[in-house]
Amino acid sequence: MDYICEIKDLPEQPILSIRTHSSMISLPKALGKAFEKLEARLKELGEEPSGAPFVAYYNMNMLNLDIEIGFPVKRPLEGNEEIATGSQPSGKYAMTMHQGPYNKVRPAYNALTKKVKGEGYQTTGVAYEYYLNDPGTTKPVDLLTQVVFPLKPKG
Repeated sequence: MDYICEIKDLPEQPILSIRTHSSMISLPKALGKAFEKLEARLKELGEEPSGAPFVAYYNMNMLNLDIEIGFPVKRPLEGNEEIATGSQPSGKYAMTMHQGPYNKVRPAYNALTKKVKGEGYQTTGVAYEYYLNDPGTTKPVDLLTQVVFPLKPKG
């Protein structure tokens, strides 16, 4: 698959999220539980997500992933003891779209890494995956995942 990679300036985005750790094997269960809690909190607040659900990967240790699971929201919302309110900062982001099973996303990361280096940027070390359709109702071959890297300024 050919990947179209872009670098864009994005505004600050309020989010509601849960930060946790999980192994790759346990990831589907961890994501399901977190998204259920986040959706329940949004319902309690009478709010809806303003975009696709995401997972931020703070490391790539498949035995102990440091992840943040969340939804973008229209405005800062009140969290609770388990759910944090925060934001993704404004700045430059590199992004590409992957179509296909989640476990086949590696080439998208490789293409995006090549683009970032070619443009003279560095990543912050965090990778976001935005899940644009529902894996419960979408065939694996048709799943869409937007892969996004926050960037450090050229310097």
